[in-house]
Amino acid sequence: MAELILSADERLDYVNEKITLIQKKDGLTFGTDAFLLAAFIKPQKYANAVELGAGTGIISLLCAAREKFAHIDAFEIQKDFYEITYRNIRYNKLEDRVTAVNDDIRNINAKTLGREVDVVFSNPPYMRTTSGKRNDSDRKYIARHEVCGGIEDFCGAAYKTLKHGGKFYCVWRPDRLTSLLNAMNKNHLEPKCMVFVHSDEDAEPSMVLVSAIKGGAEGLKILPPLFLNEKISDGEKGSARKMTARAQKIYDTMSFGE
Repeated sequence: MAELILSADERLDYVNEKITLIQKKDGLTFGTDAFLLAAFIKPQKYANAVELGAGTGIISLLCAAREKFAHIDAFEIQKDFYEITYRNIRYNKLEDRVTAVNDDIRNINAKTLGREVDVVFSNPPYMRTTSGKRNDSDRKYIARHEVCGGIEDFCGAAYKTLKHGGKFYCVWRPDRLTSLLNAMNKNHLEPKCMVFVHSDEDAEPSMVLVSAIKGGAEGLKILPPLFLNEKISDGEKGSARKMTARAQKIYDTMSFGE
């Protein structure tokens, strides 16, 4: 691997698919939403893809590790996160499959990219700038809030970049689902598949995964809800939790198998 030097505000983690990930201590770190989106994305071995808002680049890295696409351009507006994405790509020796690009997603279209692509995916900022507590970290605030573009901008970038019939994948908050669907509708992205993710069978959904097709016909398939954990008896200790069989299979195969 390439030589790795960490700054005082960085940490190194070993995550799924044998990826070594540099992360900012005060930035958003690798979580369930990123992994499940990568698993939800169906492989198209010879396709070109674009990630909008790459952060550390983990979703692109996961897809590249599983060889889901021929090549991915990972766009990130924050310079320091772009640099981390670039370093993560090099350190994991995935330069032939992923390219980091430092640019605003609102500038992206087929002309600036030089071609139309087959797939676009994103884990976009999910909070309005007027909602939620202000993060101490500017990095985290920009990553979580719609400071550098709202969901309409992300769907617009997907529309302007995709081929007709190309696919858009997104992970989003259930309480803002209407905002996502309205943005897709305005940009001619027809929702085709959706699954709600719950911590367990008693919990409300914490996220929703959606795929759409540019210029697609009406017809939405809603998959059974994904429960990540189930409660089990733990003798005198009361109840404990373990991963459900379906969730475990998704983690093992990085695929929903649908």
